[in-house]
Amino acid sequence: MKKIEHIGIAIKALESSNALFAKLFGKDHYKVESVEREGVSTSFFMMGETKIELLEATNPESTIAKFIEKRGEGIHHIAFAVDDIYAEMHRLESEGFQLLHKEPLPGADNKLIAFLHPKSTNGVLVEICMERK
Repeated sequence: MKKIEHIGIAIKALESSNALFAKLFGKDHYKVESVEREGVSTSFFMMGETKIELLEATNPESTIAKFIEKRGEGIHHIAFAVDDIYAEMHRLESEGFQLLHKEPLPGADNKLIAFLHPKSTNGVLVEICMERK
């Protein structure tokens, strides 16, 4: 893994959360994007080399809606950039980590993504991601 790519924060309302985080960070978000497959709208802020991704549920069955219902708003996941997501998925699985996907999925911000089950990472939802080519 190369670096923290982004930190995902589950929020209830994108518009008001964009305003809140813009005040907190002293700058506006640079991108809003929907990921229909996941049932989320996302917004990104750049903080140095790391992004902050706000995640709003677009339907009540999405994982973000269920997360907020169970735990409330807050940090949802930490994503790490990798050079080769296929090799990294294989390495992690061989080290005993439980993957939530057998193949990488298309994600926001032109990424291929895969998640590790929090049960295998001390309760932290970990995402690995690679720039789509």
